[in-house]
Amino acid sequence: VHEILIDRWNKNNTPLHYLAHALDPKYYNEQWLNEDPTRVPPHKDMEINQERTKCIRKYFPNLEDRNKVNMEYAEFVGKNGDFRDFDSIENRYAMDPKAWVVHGACAPMLQTIALSLLAQPSSSSCAERNWSTYSFVHSMKQNKMTPKLAEDLVYIHSNLCLLSRKSPQYAQGETKMWDIGGDAFDSLEDIEVLEVVSLSLDEPEMESIVFLDEVD
Repeated sequence: VHEILIDRWNKNNTPLHYLAHALDPKYYNEQWLNEDPTRVPPHKDMEINQERTKCIRKYFPNLEDRNKVNMEYAEFVGKNGDFRDFDSIENRYAMDPKAWVVHGACAPMLQTIALSLLAQPSSSSCAERNWSTYSFVHSMKQNKMTPKLAEDLVYIHSNLCLLSRKSPQYAQGETKMWDIGGDAFDSLEDIEVLEVVSLSLDEPEMESIVFLDEVD
């Protein structure tokens, strides 16, 4: 069990996770730090600092831009400049981190990164949907395709679903609101009629085909 936990931790323990942790304002708030004497703010943790630096270098290969971001981060950590505002400090603990970035107008480069990272869902449901789609692509009758071909088909299917949101049928017709109630837990209050459609690659035409390795 311990090995499984360590493997899962290592899989989800990337420089991006460290950077997201370092940009979460809650972890610099005195109220959060005082809840446990072992807690330290991210900028005082050696491992977090090292991984955060890796990410910043990746995001900003230009030294001048990187220096600007580091200066913005220093202002954010030290609660200096506009970050010294009373509401900005008080909201660090109580406000959702995605919403708190409204206080980050004085650090535009850092604000852009924070919005991208802190808005990412921690749910694995997106990956589960990929496996569900994969089960339609790679079935008992279609089991001779290479992993690369199956991966490409899943990629195409997922992107076609995303592109369908821009089609007129998404607002009306048989496939309207096909993704309602997904990862964002959308509300159904404003929808009078919800038609559920099963989007599947497991169609009769597909069932009769056996994909071979040499298929383009």
